[in-house]
Amino acid sequence: MSQSSGLLDSDNSLLLIVDMQTKLLNVMPEGAADDMVKNSQRLITAANLLNIPILITEQYSKGLGHTVESLTAELNDSPVVFEKTSFSCYSAENFSSTLQEMARKQIVIVGQEAHVCILQTALELMQHDYQIHIIEDAVCSRKAEHKFNALQRMQQQGATISNYESVLFEWIKDSRHEYFSVISRLLH
Repeated sequence: MSQSSGLLDSDNSLLLIVDMQTKLLNVMPEGAADDMVKNSQRLITAANLLNIPILITEQYSKGLGHTVESLTAELNDSPVVFEKTSFSCYSAENFSSTLQEMARKQIVIVGQEAHVCILQTALELMQHDYQIHIIEDAVCSRKAEHKFNALQRMQQQGATISNYESVLFEWIKDSRHEYFSVISRLLH
C-alpha cells in the first residue's frame, strides 16, 4: 500500500480506544455517547475478524472507572490496557514501545474526550510519523463545539477525519472479501 494514498490497510492498522470509561461516559451528551459506543463496537467486531490489534487506554481508572463493559465484552482476547494520568496516550508507560513492536503505522482512534486526550494523542502520534484516523462518529466531548474544534485542529495538523463505515470498507477493500457480508451487517 502506498503510504500517501490515505486509505486504511487492515495489515497496517491498529484500533485505539481512548478512555471510554464509565464515569466519563456518564457526563457525555446521551445521544452522542450512545453513537460513540455503538460505532466503536462495530469497529471492534471488524478488527477482531480482520486480526487488527486493539489497544485501550484508561485515564486515572481509580477515579473514572474502567472501560465500559459493552466494549470489553466485544473483544476476542484480553485487551492490552494502558493506565495513564497524562492526557496523551503516547506518554502512558510502555505505550510507545508497544506501538513500535506492533509495527503498524495507521492508528484508528475512537474515544473521549476529543478536545483533550484524543487531540493530544493524535498530535503527539503524528510527531512520531503515525498516520492518524479520527473517527468522528466514534469520538465525543462534553460540548459539541469542543469536539468540532478538536476535529478541525487535528485535520489542520494532518489527521484524517473519517467515520466508522468508511473504515470498515477500507479495511476489507472489496465486496468479494470473505467477511464482506458480516461487515455489511454491522451497518444496521
